[in-house]
Amino acid sequence: MDSLHTSIQSIIQEAGWLAPILFIILHLVRPMLFIPVLLLCMAGGLFFGFLYGALYSVVGLSLSSLIFYKLVHVFPSLHRKITSLKEKLLGNRKVTLGQVMVLRLLPFMHFYLLSLYLIEMTKSLKEYMYYSVAGILLPSIIYTAFGRAISEMPWYLTIITAALLLGVYKLFGRSRQPEPEGSSI
Repeated sequence: MDSLHTSIQSIIQEAGWLAPILFIILHLVRPMLFIPVLLLCMAGGLFFGFLYGALYSVVGLSLSSLIFYKLVHVFPSLHRKITSLKEKLLGNRKVTLGQVMVLRLLPFMHFYLLSLYLIEMTKSLKEYMYYSVAGILLPSIIYTAFGRAISEMPWYLTIITAALLLGVYKLFGRSRQPEPEGSSI
Protein backbone atom coordinates (compact mmCIF):
# COMPACT_ATOMS: atom_id res chain seq x y z
CA MET A 1 0.00 0.00 0.00
CA ASP A 2 2.83 2.37 0.86
CA SER A 3 4.61 1.66 -2.42
CA LEU A 4 1.39 2.37 -4.37
CA HIS A 5 0.91 5.63 -2.48
CA THR A 6 4.56 6.58 -3.08
CA SER A 7 4.23 5.78 -6.80
CA ILE A 8 1.11 7.91 -7.14
CA GLN A 9 2.73 10.76 -5.20
CA SER A 10 5.76 10.71 -7.53
CA ILE A 11 3.50 10.74 -10.61
CA ILE A 12 1.62 13.75 -9.22
CA GLN A 13 4.89 15.55 -8.43
CA GLU A 14 6.18 14.87 -11.94
CA ALA A 15 2.94 16.16 -13.44
CA GLY A 16 3.53 19.47 -11.65
CA TRP A 17 0.86 22.10 -12.21
CA LEU A 18 -1.02 19.78 -14.56
CA ALA A 19 -2.07 17.37 -11.77
CA PRO A 20 -4.40 19.83 -9.98
CA ILE A 21 -5.95 20.89 -13.29
CA LEU A 22 -6.59 17.26 -14.23
CA PHE A 23 -8.09 16.62 -10.79
CA ILE A 24 -10.45 19.60 -11.18
CA ILE A 25 -11.40 18.39 -14.67
CA LEU A 26 -12.08 14.97 -13.16
CA HIS A 27 -14.61 16.68 -10.88
CA LEU A 28 -16.30 18.11 -13.98
CA VAL A 29 -16.57 14.76 -15.79
CA ARG A 30 -17.33 12.85 -12.57
CA PRO A 31 -21.07 12.46 -13.31
CA MET A 32 -20.38 10.84 -16.68
CA LEU A 33 -17.95 8.40 -15.05
CA PHE A 34 -20.35 7.66 -12.17
CA ILE A 35 -17.73 8.55 -9.56
CA PRO A 36 -19.26 9.53 -6.21
CA VAL A 37 -18.25 12.92 -4.78
CA LEU A 38 -17.08 11.14 -1.62
CA LEU A 39 -14.51 9.03 -3.49
CA LEU A 40 -13.13 11.92 -5.49
CA CYS A 41 -12.73 14.14 -2.42
CA MET A 42 -11.07 11.28 -0.54
CA ALA A 43 -8.71 10.81 -3.49
CA GLY A 44 -7.87 14.51 -3.27
CA GLY A 45 -6.85 14.08 0.36
CA LEU A 46 -4.87 10.98 -0.47
CA PHE A 47 -3.00 12.45 -3.44
CA PHE A 48 -2.68 16.16 -2.66
CA GLY A 49 -2.88 16.27 1.12
CA PHE A 50 -5.59 17.85 3.21
CA LEU A 51 -5.22 21.54 2.30
CA TYR A 52 -4.72 21.27 -1.45
CA GLY A 53 -7.05 18.29 -1.81
CA ALA A 54 -9.87 20.23 -0.14
CA LEU A 55 -9.11 23.37 -2.16
CA TYR A 56 -9.09 21.51 -5.49
CA SER A 57 -12.29 19.67 -4.57
CA VAL A 58 -14.07 22.92 -3.66
CA VAL A 59 -12.97 24.48 -6.96
CA GLY A 60 -13.97 21.39 -8.97
CA LEU A 61 -17.36 20.98 -7.29
CA SER A 62 -18.07 24.73 -7.56
CA LEU A 63 -17.34 24.69 -11.29
CA SER A 64 -19.48 21.56 -11.60
CA SER A 65 -22.35 23.37 -9.86
CA LEU A 66 -21.96 26.38 -12.15
CA ILE A 67 -22.01 24.19 -15.26
CA PHE A 68 -25.08 22.34 -13.96
CA TYR A 69 -26.88 25.67 -13.39
CA LYS A 70 -26.11 26.78 -16.94
CA LEU A 71 -27.10 23.40 -18.45
CA VAL A 72 -30.43 23.31 -16.60
CA HIS A 73 -31.28 26.74 -17.99
CA VAL A 74 -30.11 25.94 -21.53
CA PHE A 75 -31.60 22.42 -21.77
CA PRO A 76 -35.12 22.19 -20.31
CA SER A 77 -35.10 18.41 -20.89
CA LEU A 78 -32.30 18.06 -18.33
CA HIS A 79 -34.35 20.09 -15.88
CA ARG A 80 -37.34 17.78 -16.45
CA LYS A 81 -35.22 14.63 -15.95
CA ILE A 82 -33.71 15.84 -12.67
CA THR A 83 -37.13 17.06 -11.50
CA SER A 84 -38.57 13.63 -12.31
CA LEU A 85 -35.79 12.00 -10.27
CA LYS A 86 -36.50 14.40 -7.42
CA GLU A 87 -40.21 13.52 -7.44
CA LYS A 88 -39.47 9.77 -7.54
CA LEU A 89 -37.06 9.93 -4.63
CA LEU A 90 -38.53 12.64 -2.45
CA GLY A 91 -42.02 13.36 -3.74
CA ASN A 92 -43.12 16.98 -3.53
CA ARG A 93 -41.35 17.47 -0.23
CA LYS A 94 -40.15 20.98 0.48
CA VAL A 95 -36.71 21.40 2.02
CA THR A 96 -34.97 24.43 3.45
CA LEU A 97 -31.54 25.74 2.56
CA GLY A 98 -30.23 24.42 5.87
CA GLN A 99 -31.55 20.96 5.08
CA VAL A 100 -29.85 21.01 1.68
CA MET A 101 -26.57 21.95 3.39
CA VAL A 102 -26.92 19.00 5.79
CA LEU A 103 -27.95 16.63 2.98
CA ARG A 104 -24.75 17.55 1.10
CA LEU A 105 -22.84 15.86 3.93
CA LEU A 106 -24.50 12.52 3.20
CA PRO A 107 -22.42 10.54 0.70
CA PHE A 108 -25.41 8.77 -0.85
CA MET A 109 -27.35 11.93 -1.75
CA HIS A 110 -27.41 12.79 -5.45
CA PHE A 111 -25.24 15.90 -5.92
CA TYR A 112 -27.29 17.39 -8.76
CA LEU A 113 -30.59 16.62 -7.10
CA LEU A 114 -29.52 18.88 -4.24
CA SER A 115 -28.28 21.43 -6.77
CA LEU A 116 -31.75 21.43 -8.34
CA TYR A 117 -33.25 22.21 -4.94
CA LEU A 118 -30.85 25.15 -4.65
CA ILE A 119 -31.78 26.38 -8.13
CA GLU A 120 -35.47 26.27 -7.19
CA MET A 121 -34.86 28.12 -3.90
CA THR A 122 -32.63 30.91 -5.18
CA LYS A 123 -33.45 33.87 -7.38
CA SER A 124 -30.18 34.43 -9.24
CA LEU A 125 -26.95 32.74 -10.30
CA LYS A 126 -25.03 34.77 -7.71
CA GLU A 127 -27.30 33.59 -4.88
CA TYR A 128 -27.23 30.00 -6.17
CA MET A 129 -23.42 29.96 -6.30
CA TYR A 130 -23.17 31.48 -2.82
CA TYR A 131 -25.29 28.72 -1.28
CA SER A 132 -23.81 26.05 -3.51
CA VAL A 133 -20.22 26.85 -2.50
CA ALA A 134 -21.27 27.17 1.15
CA GLY A 135 -22.84 23.72 0.91
CA ILE A 136 -19.76 22.25 -0.76
CA LEU A 137 -17.21 23.49 1.78
CA LEU A 138 -17.93 21.21 4.72
CA PRO A 139 -18.33 17.93 2.78
CA SER A 140 -15.16 18.68 0.80
CA ILE A 141 -13.20 19.30 3.99
CA ILE A 142 -14.57 16.23 5.81
CA TYR A 143 -14.18 13.81 2.89
CA THR A 144 -10.69 15.12 2.06
CA ALA A 145 -9.62 14.80 5.69
CA PHE A 146 -10.93 11.24 5.68
CA GLY A 147 -8.94 10.47 2.53
CA ARG A 148 -5.82 11.90 4.14
CA ALA A 149 -6.40 9.86 7.31
CA ILE A 150 -6.77 6.66 5.28
CA SER A 151 -3.44 7.34 3.57
CA GLU A 152 -1.73 7.41 6.96
CA MET A 153 -3.29 4.14 8.21
CA PRO A 154 -1.53 0.78 7.92
CA TRP A 155 -2.69 -1.17 4.84
CA TYR A 156 -4.69 -3.74 6.84
CA LEU A 157 -6.59 -1.01 8.71
CA THR A 158 -7.34 0.73 5.40
CA ILE A 159 -8.81 -2.50 3.99
CA ILE A 160 -10.89 -3.08 7.14
CA THR A 161 -12.19 0.51 7.04
CA ALA A 162 -13.05 0.24 3.34
CA ALA A 163 -14.86 -3.07 3.94
CA LEU A 164 -16.85 -1.57 6.82
CA LEU A 165 -17.83 1.46 4.73
CA LEU A 166 -18.86 -0.78 1.84
CA GLY A 167 -20.91 -2.92 4.23
CA VAL A 168 -22.70 0.11 5.66
CA TYR A 169 -23.36 1.39 2.14
CA LYS A 170 -24.79 -1.98 1.04
CA LEU A 171 -26.88 -2.24 4.21
CA PHE A 172 -28.26 1.25 3.68
CA GLY A 173 -29.06 0.48 0.04
CA ARG A 174 -30.88 -2.70 1.04
CA SER A 175 -32.91 -0.91 3.73
CA ARG A 176 -34.09 1.71 1.23
CA GLN A 177 -35.35 -0.83 -1.34
CA PRO A 178 -39.08 -1.54 -1.10
CA GLU A 179 -40.02 -5.09 -0.17
CA PRO A 180 -41.74 -7.15 -2.87
CA GLU A 181 -45.45 -7.63 -2.28
CA GLY A 182 -46.35 -10.72 -0.32
CA SER A 183 -42.95 -10.96 1.35
CA SER A 184 -44.02 -9.75 4.77
CA ILE A 185 -43.22 -12.03 7.66
